[in-house]
Formats: sequence, C-alpha cells, structure tokens
Amino acid sequence: MHSLAEKIQQQDMRALARAISLIENDDPEKLDLMSDIFSIQKKAHHIGITGSPGAGKSSLINRLLTYLRGKGLTVAVIAVDPTSPFSGGSLLGDRTRMNQHFLDPGIFIRSMATRGSLGGLARATKDAIRVCDAYGFDIILVETVGVGQSELDVMKVVDTTGLVLTPNSGDVLQIFKAGIMEIADLFIINKADLPGVVRLKATLEEYMMIAQPKGWSPLIVKTISTENKGMEELWKGIEQHKSYLFETRQGEERRLKQLELEVYELIREEIWRDVERRVQSDQSKVEQLRDPEADPYQLAREWYGVWKGDS
Repeated sequence: MHSLAEKIQQQDMRALARAISLIENDDPEKLDLMSDIFSIQKKAHHIGITGSPGAGKSSLINRLLTYLRGKGLTVAVIAVDPTSPFSGGSLLGDRTRMNQHFLDPGIFIRSMATRGSLGGLARATKDAIRVCDAYGFDIILVETVGVGQSELDVMKVVDTTGLVLTPNSGDVLQIFKAGIMEIADLFIINKADLPGVVRLKATLEEYMMIAQPKGWSPLIVKTISTENKGMEELWKGIEQHKSYLFETRQGEERRLKQLELEVYELIREEIWRDVERRVQSDQSKVEQLRDPEADPYQLAREWYGVWKGDS
C-alpha cells in the first residue's frame, strides 16, 4: 500500500494535505495512490453547496460547520475557487472566510483552483473527496465556484446537492433556464430576512408542481447565515434526503452512476495525455498549427489517428 494511503488511514492530517497536492499536480503516483485509497474509503455523506456568486454560500457553510461540530461530527470542506488569471492558483477566498475553524482538528478545509475546468469543479475534486472519505470524516462539503450553468457538474460527485438562492437576486429565471434547478435536492433560501422571501418560495413551489419530480421532492429551507438562523432546519433537510437515499436505494444507484462517469473521465484523461505526448514529440504536427488555413477538425481527426495507429 502507498505510504500516504497508510498514513491517511491513521488520520495523519499532513499526509491528507500532501495527497491532495499530489492529486492536483497530476503526479505520476496518483493512480497508484488512488487505487489504494479506494480500497479503504469510508461512508461519509457528500454534500454539495452550489448557487450564484453572492448568495452567501461560504458564510452558510461557515455557520453549518459550527453547528455540525456542536453535534460531534467531523467535517472536510473542499472549496473550489476560481483560478487566478495571473498566477494560475486559487484565489482562496473561501479559506479566509472560514479561518475561525483552522485550529479545529475535527475540520479540514482545502481550497482547490478550477484551473480552467468547466462545471465549477476542479478536475481533482472527486479524488480529493475520496481521500477525505478514506481519512474518516463524517461529512464532506463541496462548495462550488458559482458560475451559473456549469454548476451541473456538482451532482456527479456528491450525494446531496443544496442550491442556495436569495430573495430579489434577479437570477431565478436564469437558473430555471440553465437547468440547475433539476440538480437540487434542497432549495436553500439564504438571507431570508430580505423582502421577497414569500415570492421566491412560491416560485419554487410552482416550479416543483410543473416539474413533477419523481421520487424525491426537493425541500425548501430558509436560512439567515449572518444571524446563524436556520442551521438546524437545513441539517434536518439534509438528513431527510440521506434517509431517502438509503431507504429507496437511490443513493447506491447514484453512486454507481457517478462511478461509471468517473471511469469514462479517467479514460478520457489518459487518452488526452497520450495523444498530446505523441503529437508534441513530432514537431511537424505542431508546425501544422502555423498554417493560416489549418482546419482544426481535420487536424483533430489526424492527430487522433496517430494515437490509434491509423497513420
């Protein structure tokens, strides 16, 4: 077994942080490490918190962390931040908001840069979740960047998805159009002390009547994170959805689907790396890009053919 995997199983926090760095840097040891990690993964509940920028996701998670620790639960937070256009690194906004929890051994907070990946999630997010799971955390929270339509990717890596909305935000119609409403297991109306709460709640209820969700009908929870209100109701809603997943076996089916998608993604990554290596090793292929009439579709077919051995 990989030495880092052994240390993570022994709940070595430094090993946990090093493993995630290794994953983010796409180290050659990553696949071997993750295979060992997979063999010791636990059964943490994976919760995604998504929504538009400014909805108060980080503040909400900050309050939820305090509530969960009060219940004796250990929590890992994977906060996916936008990539800096200058350094290529994470802007780390979420970690600064949650700094009161840094010294708590029952909480682990890690910011990950999107590094240009779509879907509001870093490519390494799923692996980071699995490493935190193997460590033995009870709850793993994933906060996404909040980029709108691409938030759909969050449902590929979590069990329960909470969509954070705010009254009078003006983004509800856009969220309807983006299809984000369809991934929500809970609607969290944050900043519920602002005008427009009743209207927003009615809009959500109307949406559910039209959508007629099969099986689980998303709950609507009101919170005021600045005043630490609604955390108990939010947690009850999350637990209710967890029970539904267990009792109806929807949780197992969801994770099987996620596993299938993950296998395909790993295959795509390996093919991409191999194609890139083969093309970059042939300078004549790279020079084709300098042709002002270069046809990207033809080049794609040709370069892929190199990998397949067609040419």
